[in-house]
Amino acid sequence: MKNLFRYSFLMLAISAMLFTGCKDDNSDETPAVNPAEVLMDHLVTIDMDLNHVLKNADGQKFVMAAPADGDLSAKHVIDIREASAFASGHISGAVNVQLANILTEAASATKPILVVCYTGQTACYATSLLRLYGYHDAQALKWGMSGWNSATDSWSAQTDDLADGHANWSYNATAPTPSVYDIPEFMTTATTGEAILKERVEYVLSQGFKTAKASDVLATPTNYYINNYFNTTDYGAFGHIDGAYRLHELLINPSSAAVASMTNIDPSKDIITYCYTGQTSAVVTAYLRVLGYDAYSLTFGMNKLFNSEDSWSTNQWGGDSNSKDLPLVQ
Repeated sequence: MKNLFRYSFLMLAISAMLFTGCKDDNSDETPAVNPAEVLMDHLVTIDMDLNHVLKNADGQKFVMAAPADGDLSAKHVIDIREASAFASGHISGAVNVQLANILTEAASATKPILVVCYTGQTACYATSLLRLYGYHDAQALKWGMSGWNSATDSWSAQTDDLADGHANWSYNATAPTPSVYDIPEFMTTATTGEAILKERVEYVLSQGFKTAKASDVLATPTNYYINNYFNTTDYGAFGHIDGAYRLHELLINPSSAAVASMTNIDPSKDIITYCYTGQTSAVVTAYLRVLGYDAYSLTFGMNKLFNSEDSWSTNQWGGDSNSKDLPLVQ
């Protein structure tokens, strides 16, 4: 009798494991939805794809040049440089705030926000996140305080020609065709697109500006998934890092099926975006990080890679772009 009881108990235990450990292929259970998919679709629904982060519904770009008269009284100026740099000289009326605290300061703004940093790159990263968070008219000061006054110039010491004659610099005019990948996955406590977006922006902001050095990427480009953000002509004329993709149409013109339009980005690699100045790439990088990609902005862009290249027409530091003599206060 005791043996029969033990046998019956063993069979019940095996049956329980079989029913709980195996899933019926015909089960009606719905698999969990990837929150990145929910977020991507939400951004298309609210018309906040990357194209409308770069330029809002009113046609206002994410970046603005310093006004000739230096008058920024119509803006809520947030300077995110170190306190010591701010104390040495800043724009009249600017508020000094750490990048991590910029959402708190933004909530008190009664005028359109203008973010200011050393070179414009971190400010553009912040502006991308602010626009995604709902501050659609936020902008960054182009070239940062470097373009404001020569006394606060951080750009001139950073231009270089690292790509000149480098084995990993290519003039092939045709970009490679990207493969198809799964979209990224990330953990979240939110369930709606709106809540996921808010949580992701706050998280990305808390992690700081994510950047990559031009020398590192140029040395071993196969270690990265590289996105070149030049126009079509400049991709060949300026040259580019060997193997760099061009994801313009993919990123700025997503279809209504947002997930399908993001499957050409490899989520298993560090995503490096570079442009002419590191400012547009900062916007793209912030956007991609919100979506869950391990993205980085190549600092100083083409101006670091090949500042003396002959094909420049705009955005060349020391060429068409230089410091202005606008007033500083202490």
